Amino acid sequence: MNKLEGKIALITGGTTGIGLATAKLFQSEGAQVIVTGRNKDTLSEAQQTLGPNATLISSDTSNLKDIEALAAQVRQRFGRVDILFANAGIAQFAPLEQVTEGFYDSQFNTNVKGLYFTVQKLLPLMPDGGAVLLNASVVSRKGLPAASIYSATKAAVRSFGRTLAAELAPRRIRVNTISPGPVATPIFDKLEMPKEAADRMSQDLQQEVALKRFGTPEEIAKVALFLASEDASYMVGSEVFVDGGLAEL
Repeated sequence: MNKLEGKIALITGGTTGIGLATAKLFQSEGAQVIVTGRNKDTLSEAQQTLGPNATLISSDTSNLKDIEALAAQVRQRFGRVDILFANAGIAQFAPLEQVTEGFYDSQFNTNVKGLYFTVQKLLPLMPDGGAVLLNASVVSRKGLPAASIYSATKAAVRSFGRTLAAELAPRRIRVNTISPGPVATPIFDKLEMPKEAADRMSQDLQQEVALKRFGTPEEIAKVALFLASEDASYMVGSEVFVDGGLAEL
């Protein structure tokens, strides 16, 4: 139906998982898609998946200079961004006694500082009436063992979703937050924990979900499309849980 015809959409962390599924869906709905990532191999694979009409840019969300360079490149090549999906994030899990300063900083640098300054640096390129989507998580509402740092970063993202929405409403820029539940993405392969522990965590999470399964990146992407399009024209500062019932049931 081309709900995003003529729109320019930037998706950070868009080379795999939710970001890539969203880029594919946005593209199919008529958007010019710009995708960032920091891994050379996944950038190349995403380029092949999305085709020559997509723009892939190497950029590390935890690095402020990279964010500034990204904004400059987008300004030079496209002049504007109509839709920003601040999706890039990392997830690491450890019990309280094992958390180090580096463990803490790496997640806050990407999930909180990086997300915030991505919005700040891209905002001058966004026309009035644009859309900003923030990717938080159901963990901001759940007390999961070993997830204290990750959960705190996502709670901060949810807070940004409210405050930035209020700040940008005079420009009719709609800021909304997506909070996925457990989703089958490559992030589960990067948990930096023993496979047995990761498998047990996965099984426990699925049992907590009312639907008894993980979500798919495509299911999250459909909600991102809704929030980015005019279908959600009266939604501002909202948080949409896409979690199989985990947060509410």
